[in-house]
Amino acid sequence: MCTFRLPGLQCLESLDTGPRTMARRSSSSRRASRARLCRRQVPTVLTHAVSGIALGSTFRRSVDAARVWLAGALCAALPDVDVIGFRFGIRYGDLLGHRGFTHSLAFAAVLAALVLAVAFPNGAAGLSRRALWLYLFVATASHGCLDALTDGGLGVAFFSPFSNARYFFPLRPIRVSPIGLRAFVSRDGLAVLASEIRWVWVPSAFVMGVAFASRRTNGSSPVPP
Repeated sequence: MCTFRLPGLQCLESLDTGPRTMARRSSSSRRASRARLCRRQVPTVLTHAVSGIALGSTFRRSVDAARVWLAGALCAALPDVDVIGFRFGIRYGDLLGHRGFTHSLAFAAVLAALVLAVAFPNGAAGLSRRALWLYLFVATASHGCLDALTDGGLGVAFFSPFSNARYFFPLRPIRVSPIGLRAFVSRDGLAVLASEIRWVWVPSAFVMGVAFASRRTNGSSPVPP
């Protein structure tokens, strides 16, 4: 496990402080506590999708680029499906907890293969199946990488299910994000959006601009598969 800095994580640990403490809490208060903790752990889903699309621009352009990029955006956002586990008593630090297995490299590889088989059984015109799988894998893995750049929550279990150790990158400039529209009307929510625009949206736009300019200059993709 990594060393964590946010005081909120102490609240997460307090969900398991023993039978006496648990007995004093009603089921509704436990759900509320988990919900509050869940609201401050991830960049927004839209930001993850943006990074997935930006990564797609660096691969050879397919005739069916819109569908390919949509698949990449969905793959980039999907790992946060693990927040559902809070409703079923799954703890943050568990294998299936938040930033656990669904944020791992193994999950990224499996999801990429499944999406390739279901959505692109015949591949995509102009893009080999190998390159398409690689794009979907990188898009999915980008989710955990962004989470590892945030300044709160637990680290990311990149090597789950083989190891549940959690990791952060040394540089953590992205602010953790609240979940839900109402949270973003607050001053803190706007600060989170500003952080994501600065550290994710602007770099993503730059990557896409360079990729498109390179493609126009060379008449081909900037990164051949």
